[in-house]
Amino acid sequence: MLNLQGYGWMLLEGLQMTVLVGLCSLALAICLGIVGAGAKLSGNPVLRGGANVYTTVIRGIPELLLILLIFYGTPTLIQNIAGDMGYDIRIDFNPFLAGVITLGFIYGAFATEVFRGAFQSIPRGQIEAAQACGMHRLLVLRRIILPQVWRFALPGLGNVWMVLIKATALISIIQLEELMRTASIAMGATRLPFTFFFIASLLYLGITLVSVFIQQRLENWANRGIRRA
Repeated sequence: MLNLQGYGWMLLEGLQMTVLVGLCSLALAICLGIVGAGAKLSGNPVLRGGANVYTTVIRGIPELLLILLIFYGTPTLIQNIAGDMGYDIRIDFNPFLAGVITLGFIYGAFATEVFRGAFQSIPRGQIEAAQACGMHRLLVLRRIILPQVWRFALPGLGNVWMVLIKATALISIIQLEELMRTASIAMGATRLPFTFFFIASLLYLGITLVSVFIQQRLENWANRGIRRA
């Protein structure tokens, strides 16, 4: 019988934290993705340029480096600037908040491309027909575009979620007690690295399997009434 030496509940708490960080990060990523996609498809060159810089830079820098930069680098930078101005302040970022913001910011760049493709997949004729019926832009967005965007975006967002939930393991480096961090603590206390890391891998796999099931149900819901060739 597998002996977890009293650390089983710690792993479950770490699992809950991992899922919570993942869901909060995904919500932020979706918000940034919609805004970023709108900027990329905008006729304003400044907005388009800013969105292109965002997606290019973020996708080109390793996630771990960005986490370290935000959690450790940003407070130090602010403190140094304040010190040069004669202020003595100390800033400590909350690990949960730092993890959510960093992962949401990173995967918002990927979600931007997902939503951009989804917006472009909507037939232009539908939008023109809605405008011909007298609908203003916001009404077209609410009644024509957004209901269909989710149908095209869900497969891509599912992939973003799969990668994001695995990336939560990286935030163990900022001492947030998610699944990877709790597995490391249990391993250090019991000297059973294979046992706890193997269990952690099974729990990550469990999240993936549940996510695949939910994604399939959401895609079926979004595609209801759509005739398949």
